[in-house]
Amino acid sequence: MSATSADHPMAVPLNGSAALAAFERDYADQRRRSRIAWGFGTAIFLVVFAVTAWLGDFFKVTQVTMPDGSRQWSWIIPAGLPRLGDYIVQTFPDLGWETLGEDVGKWFWRWQTWLQLLIETILIAFMATTFGVIGGFLLSFPAARNLAPNRWSCWLARRVLEIARTVPELVWALIFVFCFSVGPMAGVLAIGLHSCGALGKLYSEVNENIDMRPLEGVVASGGSWFDKIRYGAVPQVLPNIISYTLLRFEINVRASSIIGYVGAGGLGQEIRTAMSFQEYTDLSALFLIIFATVALIDYLSEKLRHRIIWQEAQA
Repeated sequence: MSATSADHPMAVPLNGSAALAAFERDYADQRRRSRIAWGFGTAIFLVVFAVTAWLGDFFKVTQVTMPDGSRQWSWIIPAGLPRLGDYIVQTFPDLGWETLGEDVGKWFWRWQTWLQLLIETILIAFMATTFGVIGGFLLSFPAARNLAPNRWSCWLARRVLEIARTVPELVWALIFVFCFSVGPMAGVLAIGLHSCGALGKLYSEVNENIDMRPLEGVVASGGSWFDKIRYGAVPQVLPNIISYTLLRFEINVRASSIIGYVGAGGLGQEIRTAMSFQEYTDLSALFLIIFATVALIDYLSEKLRHRIIWQEAQA
């Protein structure tokens, strides 16, 4: 007669123990493979990091002039850090409690000119962001694999976005300064073109993660490709598009404050002048102006993003 679980009451516990032991073996094997993978990954990272640091002269040894005038060989990082500190110290003005107002007035002695250039910088960033949003928004739908009308339009839209964001803003600015002379127009075109490529990439990734069922409903009711995008895709991606747009505007304010260094308008031209004439206190004043502006824009953008997200959640 065959044995049953009733005849052998310990059969189930034995099977449970065997399953538990198998699980523990599999878990230990998985942990061992995970540790090996992490070990190989860490080793590869350290090798790549060391090679990159060596190519970047982080291990360079150079001659340093000592306080007594002698020359000694030293590692470049500890030799250069004191010079960085000296440079930063030179940017701070002499401020005293008794003459604080007068000292601050001397520090920001060109505040009227800087205020005009700051407004110009913000307007450059605003116009560039507007152009970037328009171009990136229009190209993001054919650049998304799940929304592109065909394979060739997807390939072409992606290549255009890649070219636009691969070339740095300063290079675009040099090109447009050559074409249209110095001024804010070159800055707007340079930052706007780069923003188009960056925002188009972000928008297309958002498009590829949408729910396709509303779009299928639009097509089933006889809608065209444009109807599918307008009524099925845009309502889903609009909150993320607004969030990315506000973030890009903040980035463009910083970019427009530097891009004037090559003649494309904004505060960058004052930074270039201050560095050329070694007016170090002017550099710190300009930095504080840019920092305060970016901080204010970041605060307002965050409040606006949260308000939009809250309204979408309520809806």
